[in-house]
Amino acid sequence: MSTKTTRQIDAEIFGRETHFEYSEHWIGYALVSMRVVMGWVLLQGGVTKLITYLNATPDDNWTASGFLLHAIPEGNPFTGAFAAMAGMPLIDILVMWGLTLTGLGLIVGGLVRFNAFWGAFMMMMFWAASLTGGLMQGLPVAHGWVVDDHLVYAVLLFGIGAAGSGRILGLDAYIEKMEFVKNNRVLRLFLG
Repeated sequence: MSTKTTRQIDAEIFGRETHFEYSEHWIGYALVSMRVVMGWVLLQGGVTKLITYLNATPDDNWTASGFLLHAIPEGNPFTGAFAAMAGMPLIDILVMWGLTLTGLGLIVGGLVRFNAFWGAFMMMMFWAASLTGGLMQGLPVAHGWVVDDHLVYAVLLFGIGAAGSGRILGLDAYIEKMEFVKNNRVLRLFLG
């Protein structure tokens, strides 16, 4: 029979002392739920692109080029950089497989910190693509006021990785027990 333990955290956040209690029981459920749901969002995005890419003719398969050339909002400070990426097969591969593998890794709880970092990086790139050019030209982000879904996902992924949620009902709990991982500090940075 498990007991529901309440713990207290004493931390300094932004130079200010903070103290709060939390329930280990509910934090565990929350972390696993966030990890699996975020993994599903990424996996679904990647798999739909992969299926379209693999089942289409060479003339109509999925590519990031259409978005990079035509969907970047007017006034975006990175328009030239995104346009330069259009048509690069490496970008298509990174988007399709990056979303798919990152999502799968989060769902199974494997290499969670590594996957959370790269997932957050992709989300920040997608967020940067939605910038409009500032308040003088309209809203700073195409679908919000600075914060849009990509920024929310990036922050969520940061929390998933920082908390080491792969240790809760995930493969990282088993991988971390392997002797070669215990003896390699660098490998431990990718897990959790």
